[in-house]
Amino acid sequence: MSAAIGIIGGSGLYEIEGFEKAEERKIETPFGEPSDVLVGGTLAGRQVWFLPRHGRGHRIMPHEINHRANLWALRSLDVRFLICVTAVGSLREQYAPRDVVLPDQYFDRTSRREHHTFFGKGIVGHVSFGDPVSAGMRAILKDAATAEGAKVHDGGTYVNMDGPAFSTRAESEANRQLGFDVIGMTNLPEAKLAREAEIASATLAMITDYDCWKVEEEAVTAEAVMEHLTANVSLAKRVLARAVAEIPEDAKWPEHRSLDGAIMTSKEFWPEETVAALKPILSRFL
Repeated sequence: MSAAIGIIGGSGLYEIEGFEKAEERKIETPFGEPSDVLVGGTLAGRQVWFLPRHGRGHRIMPHEINHRANLWALRSLDVRFLICVTAVGSLREQYAPRDVVLPDQYFDRTSRREHHTFFGKGIVGHVSFGDPVSAGMRAILKDAATAEGAKVHDGGTYVNMDGPAFSTRAESEANRQLGFDVIGMTNLPEAKLAREAEIASATLAMITDYDCWKVEEEAVTAEAVMEHLTANVSLAKRVLARAVAEIPEDAKWPEHRSLDGAIMTSKEFWPEETVAALKPILSRFL
């Protein structure tokens, strides 16, 4: 049986030509409720699960997203490949609104890092995160986006801020001086937790604005972001349809064994409650 594919993004992304919706699944997790029910079905002959990051109707603030519940739910459904579709602000002149960026690095400016790991409560784990994006998944997204006529920037650093307010101009300029390329509020926790869950993940970042550093441009507003985001939705759906068809059936990439050598606690000391809570994550070791 081929591994399932997960897609995290907006609530309408599952309305893709060729997607045959089969069910909606409400998942209970040890970490609380996911953002919404998961929408499952087939696309290009593959099992795909969609999860709206902010909930249907965009009800959940960036700092309110329960990333652990989201990734736990996906892993419990045998998701081993993940595409994250997200809106970002550009910190570079050459990265224009409605361009596509495929980040290969992240910088963490969040303040809730203890919520961005499955480990703790008696089991210590430290995954390798030097290369935080699956190269295989990124290559698939690059080919799919290029085939759909998108202007693609392959690589770049995504800086993850808390939000919910957009950056001050001073913050935006500081991020530019540090060499970051795009900025967002949600994607880094997804990448961290996907790596811990042994899921190969990559991000399709859709530029909606120039943050606020580009003074000759109108300052970023939620209205402007939504206008560009809406324009990007059609492209994202086409890219996803192409990408899903190219993802391998078997979970045999390096990311699928990312916990090898990462767990520091001897198995004899693993608390039963923690093992039960992390059963989808630790299944290879049980």
